[in-house]
Amino acid sequence: MSTLPLKDAVDVSVDIGPVRSVRTKFNIALIVGVSTIITKSERVKNYAGMEDMKADGWTGEEPEYLAAQLYFSQTPKPSRVAIGVWDDIGETAVQAVTACREANAEWYTVYVCNATKTEIIDVANYIESAIPPSTHAYNTSDSEVLTNAEGNVIETLKKSGIQRTIGQYSTTDHAIMAAIGYAMGANTQTASSAYTLKFKKEVGVNTEDLNGTQLVQIKNNNCNVYINRGSVYNLFEDGVMADGTPFDEIINLDMLTNDIQMAVMDGLQTSSKIPQTDPGMDNLLNRIRAPLEKHRGTGFIAPGIWTSAPILDVETGDVLERGYLIMSGSVNDQSQEDREARKAPPIYVLVKLAGAIEAVAIKVFVNR
Repeated sequence: MSTLPLKDAVDVSVDIGPVRSVRTKFNIALIVGVSTIITKSERVKNYAGMEDMKADGWTGEEPEYLAAQLYFSQTPKPSRVAIGVWDDIGETAVQAVTACREANAEWYTVYVCNATKTEIIDVANYIESAIPPSTHAYNTSDSEVLTNAEGNVIETLKKSGIQRTIGQYSTTDHAIMAAIGYAMGANTQTASSAYTLKFKKEVGVNTEDLNGTQLVQIKNNNCNVYINRGSVYNLFEDGVMADGTPFDEIINLDMLTNDIQMAVMDGLQTSSKIPQTDPGMDNLLNRIRAPLEKHRGTGFIAPGIWTSAPILDVETGDVLERGYLIMSGSVNDQSQEDREARKAPPIYVLVKLAGAIEAVAIKVFVNR
């Protein structure tokens, strides 16, 4: 018996979506140094651990190796590190970091081994506007920091309002890479994975023997330090950037921004078109909802009261039931110029951060 194809009645086609472009996972640090294990033409190499580095010719004495050793010694352990080369005869520290960025866009935090005060400040200024958004970590044991001498590195960065640089005063070489190793290892973006750096342990780092005045001077300039409290707890304090913003806020907002951008871009790329109508806008808003739900799941976003200025229909004091709200203007209210330019009406995303408890006051009442 002859048979005719079903296609004439039910035509089923399979469309395999495009492979998404590689995007940063915000869990890789770059260590830059002048060792020549990596050639200038290679510029950046990724390693999964210390054995990988040894197999590639690192002897264990290089500053980059020692910094990576601290990085990989933390719990949770990061999965990868990038090592970049700096030709200090033909280029500055900033030029080296810039070249590393051009060679590899995956790393999120950069550390320059044995950077001078001037080099730290120069790299910090570069990272403020680097694309894609990144952060910078540095270590200092400069005695000027302890005396709060005018123009010392931590004071200079604070006064400049530097938001993307995190520093540590430590007499342990490369100590800040312990905190960065924890940050990169903990940043899994899975359920309840949000974290802060304050009070964490730095494996392989010595605590600093500081008096109260020195500690206050360091903290007042938004620099971090590893200290002992109560003879029991070794603690990294306070986990902040040079302008005082917590590191976890910076990295999580960078991730949220990235996720929203890519969700909307995927929609524009994969749709035949998104109509310039209110239903079309609903399509875009729905795409933004997924990354917000993801960050709600990690614990970065949480329900709370909107305490900022009113925006559209949201008033100060309104409750954001899911920790966020997505709104937009109506297409019908657009100017003809914007309509002809095929622009979407402005979209407003209101986000309430979950925050973190980092100080506790307890009153104990005793009755006899």
